[in-house]
Amino acid sequence: MAFLADALSRVKPSATIAVSQKARDLKAKGRDVIGLGAGEPDFDTPDNVKQAAIDAINRGETKYTPVSGIPELRKAIAAKFKRENGLDYDWQQTIVGTGGKQILFNAFMATLNPGDEVVIPAPYWVSYPEMVALCGGTPVSIATKQENNFKLTAEELESVITPKTKWFIFNSPSNPTGAAYSAAELKALTDVLLKHPHVWILTDDMYEHLTFGDFKFATPVEVEPKLYDRTLTMNGVSKAYAMTGWRIGYAAGPIQLIKAMDMIQGQQTSGASSIAQWAAVEALNGPQDFVTRNKAIFEGRRDLVVSMLNQATGIVCPKPEGAFYVYPSCAGLICKTAPSGKVIETDEDFVSELLESEGVAVVHGSAFGLGPNFRISYATSEELLEEACKRIQRFAGACK
Repeated sequence: MAFLADALSRVKPSATIAVSQKARDLKAKGRDVIGLGAGEPDFDTPDNVKQAAIDAINRGETKYTPVSGIPELRKAIAAKFKRENGLDYDWQQTIVGTGGKQILFNAFMATLNPGDEVVIPAPYWVSYPEMVALCGGTPVSIATKQENNFKLTAEELESVITPKTKWFIFNSPSNPTGAAYSAAELKALTDVLLKHPHVWILTDDMYEHLTFGDFKFATPVEVEPKLYDRTLTMNGVSKAYAMTGWRIGYAAGPIQLIKAMDMIQGQQTSGASSIAQWAAVEALNGPQDFVTRNKAIFEGRRDLVVSMLNQATGIVCPKPEGAFYVYPSCAGLICKTAPSGKVIETDEDFVSELLESEGVAVVHGSAFGLGPNFRISYATSEELLEEACKRIQRFAGACK
């Protein structure tokens, strides 16, 4: 009898974590490697947020917290949703988890039965389908098109909804593409969802504050309030406030779902770190100038990377509206021979050869459910990004 659970056969390791680890391993061996795999801001956590954590420690806020989070943070979350999104949630309709991943996992664990389908537009964040599978559901991927800037159309969404559909996962701005939906584009999708009252919506707004130019962020319930009773709106402090290691994600939704998620979390981890929660209170309630300042820096990096990649032979890089990723196509290099002599047959071959040849670590698009592409995180300095793009140009030009 096998010792490990059958469920493990349904999931794969995280490709983004694997790439970051491989880059670290090569660096440890003395290789000159530029890692562009991790979705993590290179900025430090704002000083006022760090001070709030220190103050919490000095006040003795170091004990267990309520499973769903301290009331001060849950009230700050409800206030954030009202202030920034026009959404009315009682603070008891909110929940705090150890990162956005726990929020998602709790929601799936609390709702999915064998045979339940979860619609996931591709390319998708690598963890969505794996979480669904671990929780006993069936992930249903629907490919978007590069010519539509990787945005799902109403017709595409309609085509995959079945009587078994339990959830639709919506992520804007997107990891891995950076694509963001305008209110009008979102309304076309919510019109479809209104016709299918058995489908719940899980919206991942983690990159809400990272949109560029004149783009205005919108979330599904803001666009279509009739979906309020079957939408879980998830967010967190990791990306906008450079607090990845603090591990605080949060959500708001119907009280019945929140209570079910609380029960799951109560038997799993209980409350998130008390100190991190107090830091998150300050992040949400405190000055927001940090967010605006860093967004402008990210926009400049995006423009640099898009421009340089579009000058590389065989690479086409769309210009995304948000997040801190680009998702270029390497279709023009498929079937060509890399400098090592290996024929590039897939996007995974492309990223492997790029790492070996030029020491640039990126993630292959097939890990996100759609290729031949690759994802670059530009959450690093302009100097490193410029050098990395020069190496990609050199590598692409050397492929024959």
